[in-house]
Amino acid sequence: MTQTAWLAFEQPLNERIRTFLRLETLFAQHAHHAEDDSEWGLRASLHRLLDIYSLVSRSDFKGEVVKELSDQYKQLKQLSDAAGVDQSRLQQTLQEIDSVINALNALSSQLAQQQLRDNEFLVSILNRAAIPGGTCGFDLPLLHHWLALPEQRARRDLEAWFADLVPFERAITLYLQLLRSSTVAKDCTAQQGVYVYTPERAFSLVRVLVARDGIVYPEISAGRHRFSIRFMECSDVNQRPQSSEADIPFRLQCCEL
Repeated sequence: MTQTAWLAFEQPLNERIRTFLRLETLFAQHAHHAEDDSEWGLRASLHRLLDIYSLVSRSDFKGEVVKELSDQYKQLKQLSDAAGVDQSRLQQTLQEIDSVINALNALSSQLAQQQLRDNEFLVSILNRAAIPGGTCGFDLPLLHHWLALPEQRARRDLEAWFADLVPFERAITLYLQLLRSSTVAKDCTAQQGVYVYTPERAFSLVRVLVARDGIVYPEISAGRHRFSIRFMECSDVNQRPQSSEADIPFRLQCCEL
């Protein structure tokens, strides 16, 4: 019997998780572009770097991340003497959390703000990045010059600018890993393409897993007290999607730490 391949659609239920998911995407894009040694790879890496800095530079973001991980550490620590717990895995997770917290605490609380305020080169690119084509050579001759330097020199600069973001990447990756694994997915069916659920407690993240080879995708509308899922059919993105009237099997995860 062929095992179903699932595609996960996620809906964050608070601003903190929205930011974490956006950062996860940006870190993944940065890692991808870091493998591209061309001028366009350098440009893309630099833009993703600035996007990440913009998100982590908001007021006390580091403190929020440290608090979330510290709370999770305390909760997991209470399981140290519980029966049936994989103690080896638990201790490994606790060590990972502790390592990430220490790395974040070693950073200056204002590092991102300082980088975006004191580095004129990065600031000039950030100010033009929102304009379509705004980082052309005639707009930013210094950027044009930097891109023409030996690739090793440009990569060295990028790695130096990214170094202080590595603890944030580790922290976001670890937190979302813990969040997604906080519960197992359950099998559900959307009758005539619609599923409404009223949870018994608050959650931070809703995950809807749909067969990867299907033609439907979910539109998730979530609030504090209930959420609804409407499945849409789309076999051609050039055509307007239609609400599905079929009974759609899917898997559901309501995640909370």
